[in-house]
Amino acid sequence: MIAEFGLACLWLAASLAALQLVAASLGQRAGGETLASVVRPAAVVQALLCGVAFLMLLWVFARTDLSVLLVAENSHSEKPMIYKIAGAWGNHEGSMLLWVTIMALAGGLIALIEHRLPERTMLATLGAQAFVGLGFYAFLLFASNPFARISPAPAEGNGLNPLLQDIGLAMHPPTLYMGYVGLSIAFSFAVGALLTRNVTPDFAKVMRPWILGAWIFLTLGITAGSYWAYYELGWGGWWFWDPVENASLMPWLAATALLHSASVLASRDALRTWTIMLGVIAFSMSMIGTFLVRSGILTSVHAFAVDPTRGTFILALLAINIGGALVLFAARANTIAEGERFAPLSREGALVINNVALSAVLGIVLLGTLYPLVTEAFGVRVSVGPPYFNPVSAAFVFPMLLVLAVGPLLRWRRDRFARVKPAVIAIAAAGLVVLLAMWLIAGLALFPLLGVSLAAVVAVAAFLPLQGRSLKRLPLPVWGMAIAHFGVAVALFGMSVDTAFTVEKLSAAGVGDMVEVGPWQVRLTAVEPVAGPNWTALEGRLSASYKGGAGHMLAPQSRTFWAPPQTTSESALLTRWNGQLYTVVGGATQDGRWQLRLWWKPFVTFIWFGGLLIGLGGLLALIGRVSVDVRRRVATRRIAARRAETAR
Repeated sequence: MIAEFGLACLWLAASLAALQLVAASLGQRAGGETLASVVRPAAVVQALLCGVAFLMLLWVFARTDLSVLLVAENSHSEKPMIYKIAGAWGNHEGSMLLWVTIMALAGGLIALIEHRLPERTMLATLGAQAFVGLGFYAFLLFASNPFARISPAPAEGNGLNPLLQDIGLAMHPPTLYMGYVGLSIAFSFAVGALLTRNVTPDFAKVMRPWILGAWIFLTLGITAGSYWAYYELGWGGWWFWDPVENASLMPWLAATALLHSASVLASRDALRTWTIMLGVIAFSMSMIGTFLVRSGILTSVHAFAVDPTRGTFILALLAINIGGALVLFAARANTIAEGERFAPLSREGALVINNVALSAVLGIVLLGTLYPLVTEAFGVRVSVGPPYFNPVSAAFVFPMLLVLAVGPLLRWRRDRFARVKPAVIAIAAAGLVVLLAMWLIAGLALFPLLGVSLAAVVAVAAFLPLQGRSLKRLPLPVWGMAIAHFGVAVALFGMSVDTAFTVEKLSAAGVGDMVEVGPWQVRLTAVEPVAGPNWTALEGRLSASYKGGAGHMLAPQSRTFWAPPQTTSESALLTRWNGQLYTVVGGATQDGRWQLRLWWKPFVTFIWFGGLLIGLGGLLALIGRVSVDVRRRVATRRIAARRAETAR
């Protein structure tokens, strides 16, 4: 009965979404106050019901209820509990239910706490959210029922894809979905503002925390996914321009541009039309990513579905939601006031340049991702990878980083170059010194050389806006900006140095043989069979010493899972402050030796440290923004209470 109860909750939640949409639409008419009063409670109860439905899915997975088709296809009784739970969203239907649940909970939270905008705008926003949610409810109930039964129940389940049985990937999808759903909130606010012609700084202030929260989760989700692919797939790389990787990168690029644009609108009443357009584009990228992952047109370890019918359904949702929003934008764009003007040499001007660059990179990634799919539809197979993405993106990213370094030093509205000239000279000098040093000492190729130099430029510039200010009184958003920009520099440094200095060694080694890779000496001491909860493995025992120093033991494995049958490579990493030794053991050769694949990857960990710093900067900015809003609300209530007492 657990599955049936979950399905019933899902149907009721969908019904409330329909009620929320109708009430929000009709409640804005004259005499519609009664219907309007239903919208917020409907959103809250819908969130509770959808949350219960997802809890029921977790329950059947935890119990390994094999009479539920989804459990039978994606779980196994001997799987560790953490992966039984993760199996609930490590598949198509469960991941979509997680998506809808987060969306419903976010909508309910908005209905509960958000009262700063005019009620008409809030009704339109909640109506737009219900409209988007209703499409996904229909998709779940009619095309991807997560609670479908199977009879007779099998004696054992198929198990979860072994590549997904990793704690990092268990947390990766929920984190990304929080980001995707946050962008759906921004989309709903944009539609609500268009419908009610209320594109104002107050609207941007309300929308900004949701965008910032979505951006933080997308940043952390992409960072975690990159590290998972790096250590789990055994390829030794941190980004492969996989189409599904690109599907998460594109919303992040759009969200980054939207976040900065909304900040300009909230602070300086500029970029009104641009902010609305980016709100639509950001969620469009999330929908396109959903289509790519679930349409069956991609083959990837990330892809969930191979059913083209579901892809057609999602494509229809994409056309309705995004097409409708674009039509609305075209109809109402001329009603959006221009907002305040600014000079090209200003902080707003720098943000516009960076937003254009981000949009250009987004277009490059979108084209490179979709082009092979289009050509394949006409019978021509092409491959688009790093030779396209790296240089074409760099043409926009490198100038963007220069503007990123200078932009925070500029004043709002208008500035003079003479005022920032000393800081610009200091930044340029730091970059030039690093460029010459790396060129003369290391002889780097062009892209890594530019990357390291720009990393120095951005790192120095990140904290220059703090100069001459009281650090104790500095607002958290300013600290957040500085730390996030410094995180960009750290990540860029890690990418550039890893690209330039990685050393790879493939060898066939017998027990007792030593292999050198970079400054490391690695000796194979043994290969032994080991067993886990749902796998067996051949485990290599490696003794590694750095420049002849003390030995460190590593134990890479070649695992064989039996549910489902699959062999995976489990890398073993040894981390130092200046990089990682990455080891993988393969099968035996005909002469009894063992295949070893070793990498020395200098400063590669800086990539993910940088990602964490970017997320931390966003979190500090979010805490600062929310705390200011809370203090303002409290102050407003106190003033209102005092006035009421005075009136008595």
